[in-house]
Amino acid sequence: MQNLEHAGQRLRCLARNPATLRSKAAATTEVVGGDVLDAASLSAAMEGVHTAYYLVHSMGSNGDFELEDRQAAQNLAAAARAAGVQKIIYLGGLSESEEDLSAHLRSRHEVGRILRESGVPVIEFRASIVIGSGSLSFEMIRALVERLPVMIAPKWVATPAQPIAVEDLLDYLAEALELPTGETHIFEIGGADRASYGEIMQEYAQQRGLRRFIIPVPVLTPRLSSLWLGFVTPLYARVGQKLIESLRHPTVLKDQSALQVFKVRPRGFREAIARAIRNEDNELVQTRWSDALSSAGRQRGWGGVRFGARIIDSRVTYVKCSPAAAFAPVRRIGGKTGWYYGDWLWQLRGWLDLLVGGVGMRRERNDPELPQVGSALDFWRVEAFEPERRLRLQAEMKVPGRAWLEFEVQGDNDASFIRQTAFFDPVGLPGLLYWYALYPLHQFVFAGMLRGIATAAMRESKINGLPN
Repeated sequence: MQNLEHAGQRLRCLARNPATLRSKAAATTEVVGGDVLDAASLSAAMEGVHTAYYLVHSMGSNGDFELEDRQAAQNLAAAARAAGVQKIIYLGGLSESEEDLSAHLRSRHEVGRILRESGVPVIEFRASIVIGSGSLSFEMIRALVERLPVMIAPKWVATPAQPIAVEDLLDYLAEALELPTGETHIFEIGGADRASYGEIMQEYAQQRGLRRFIIPVPVLTPRLSSLWLGFVTPLYARVGQKLIESLRHPTVLKDQSALQVFKVRPRGFREAIARAIRNEDNELVQTRWSDALSSAGRQRGWGGVRFGARIIDSRVTYVKCSPAAAFAPVRRIGGKTGWYYGDWLWQLRGWLDLLVGGVGMRRERNDPELPQVGSALDFWRVEAFEPERRLRLQAEMKVPGRAWLEFEVQGDNDASFIRQTAFFDPVGLPGLLYWYALYPLHQFVFAGMLRGIATAAMRESKINGLPN
């Protein structure tokens, strides 16, 4: 969507819950409510549309996902034809053969056929594994590598693929808009390299600083593999079998015509993995978690919320004071002021850090009132600071991963919300064990700290005679 927004295209996005998408869309992008499984909701959404992007699948369905995929495609095709849409751009799945397909790939190909039968010209991309956050195949690979030092893996780890970086995929989708209207094509797209799932796992592990051993065995059927996957990574319990059944099919390009038609020159899978990891770091720097959590529509559960490889634990409190008063305790945090709750626990954490060669609890600040980006703050370092709005600290203590603590304040003259977010990027199983072992203590300390900040904010408001 951002590629097209930056190009100045007028966009209309269809969402079941428009509120979850509006915060991510540009002001010029129209977000409307609708559901491809509800034919009546599509007529108004398709009115005046020149090109429709169809990026829908039903893999997460509790019911018959092939039936839902079929119905959704038929509804969209009929609405597009009735509205006079000039082109449909569809993202499907790649396979070397049209025979003996898994249910997942069979459904992907059927959707393309249904769209073409509408009479509306269709540009169909058939993609191999997509490397990037949100791709089911990539998220599954990442979850397995992060959790398991030794993997007893089925034969599909040796299946050859031609993984494509998500940025390259998005470039293909954007360029397809410029193809002449009235033409129907099927393009196979993939990256510059061929690699097996096992090779992708090992490369991801290497870039994350992990050592992983993969032991392939011939006896795990797709059903057993999906049960094993659901046990190790519960997030994929529902889609596991549907996805794994398709992993036995090689996904390498036989048709190279996309390289002649489009300007995209796909990168190799090693660079794609590096960019996926780096992009998540950039997203951390740019993202406000108050927006991310609400737009994702995810509820916090025990252990926090997962965003890619990272784990987020966020809480918010309301205070009857101005944003300036609410933020005052935040900007003074650490050093001689302390952490508003359980200072002895913070001191203990500092001593433990010293014992393992860390920096310990340095009770110092260059400025007791205004934190400076890049300056030390106890065993944190200030990574971002926006007066009266946001403070983000990156941990410098020894942990099996990377950790951040962020505070955000939003409000008006007499009411404010203070959001406190703990953010952890675990490295391998030790990182996960560290997070979940300390999670109960974190709940105790972080909840107390937020209450302490709220109390200090109200006190600040009274001292300065601000509205309360």
